[in-house]
Amino acid sequence: MLRVRKSTVGWAVALALTATGLAPVGPAAARPQPGPTIDWRPCLKDATAECGTLSLPVDWRRPRGERFDLALARRTATDPSARTGVLVFGPGGPGDSGVDRVVTGSSRFSAELRRRFDIVSFDPRGTGRSHPVVCSTDLLARQPQLLADQAQFDATLAGNALLQADCRARTGPLYDHVDTTSAARDLDAVRAALGERRLTFHGSSYGTLLGQRYAELFPHRVRAMVLEAAMDHSLGIRAFLDTQAVTAEDAFDEFVAWCARSTGCVLKGRDIRKVWAELHGRAAGGTLTDPDRPGVALTPFELSRLAHKKLYETHWWPELAGWIARMDPATTPNTASSAGVRSTGDAVAPYPFAVFCQDWSLPVRDYREYAGHLRRMARLAPDLRYPPAVFAPVTCLGTPAPVANPQHRLRVRTDVPLLLAATVHDPASGYNWATNVARQLGGHGVLLTYQGWGHGSYTTSPCVGGAVDRYLTSLVAPRPGTSCPAIEPPS
Repeated sequence: MLRVRKSTVGWAVALALTATGLAPVGPAAARPQPGPTIDWRPCLKDATAECGTLSLPVDWRRPRGERFDLALARRTATDPSARTGVLVFGPGGPGDSGVDRVVTGSSRFSAELRRRFDIVSFDPRGTGRSHPVVCSTDLLARQPQLLADQAQFDATLAGNALLQADCRARTGPLYDHVDTTSAARDLDAVRAALGERRLTFHGSSYGTLLGQRYAELFPHRVRAMVLEAAMDHSLGIRAFLDTQAVTAEDAFDEFVAWCARSTGCVLKGRDIRKVWAELHGRAAGGTLTDPDRPGVALTPFELSRLAHKKLYETHWWPELAGWIARMDPATTPNTASSAGVRSTGDAVAPYPFAVFCQDWSLPVRDYREYAGHLRRMARLAPDLRYPPAVFAPVTCLGTPAPVANPQHRLRVRTDVPLLLAATVHDPASGYNWATNVARQLGGHGVLLTYQGWGHGSYTTSPCVGGAVDRYLTSLVAPRPGTSCPAIEPPS
């Protein structure tokens, strides 16, 4: 086991640092200043949990400027005598609600963690209850999933510009400050308001981007940090799309292999790839309907996206097999209607994906370059040829450069090794991302591998769960190269 080194920074110095991450510049700055506090009250949905807000700057470069309220939730340690401190959970998405996770989904955390820690999470800025980004429903509905030609490329550029202006007008100044660097400064303010000298953090999926950025900005304030299903924020557009294509195809391959050996798969004995290719052909011809939404046509992108979503958890695999079987060309009539854009007047909707376009620079010059990306991804993922990542360059097309939090190689110099919990056949945060992040962390990270399937591993594998709990409670990291055996999907 690797034991975490104690901090080389004194507590007095740590307390003197401001929430913006700037070092003190004089004797006055060395005196701890009272900071904002959280007024905890019973949550409306469940009074056994506590909810509150923390007032924070919209723009951390102007800390005395306009502010917003960050929504939080907390469940206190079930055994006060054994309490270690506060565990902050970083929600995924982007757009997942950490407040909901604590209020209604606290079972995600083991009984031991709930016994030893106050469990705290939040809705990141621009999402949920934390001043969400809101935009015209009509303009959001006009965003295409895929681009067909240069004319549609140009129309999307113009449409995205209209959407950005609309979101900014409806949301206010926060719209331009929902990037993860700003969220990392929010996280440090949360740490301070909770009275924690150092941060104990568990981030999942997109929440790992928040953890990585925090570790870069505040390395000596990290007590322990788990990055489960880690994002790799060092990739340019080509590498980003290619790694996502390989990851999605690998997950589909594993589903096909499971179906061939499992009595719980209704397609057992069928040529699934042939059936799937026929479904793609019907989707391209506009004659494939979603059996869960009668009369609604499935595009090739939607077909791939919905299948990909069902690969996230292995207990959804039998459902995926049944979904494919219900669309079998031999039994499904060719009746499809378009789910076209319907006018919703002046209706608005939350748009949590806005953070992505402030965290990732994915420039595409023209349709020819875009089509080249599609062709290459189709070669890498001949079955699941349109993984959700292909939607990102379309959504972010025309985003002003430079973005607020662009991709870069990690520069983490923490006093503790960060723990990467990675799944070999993760359909969304690929194992290729985890190994690359581990290389970037070097001696400041440890990779724990789950040899199985699904998006995330803490709640899937007791082996992973136990290692994570030991690290968070006792500050003992697994040895480098540690892996946990796969748990066979249900049959």
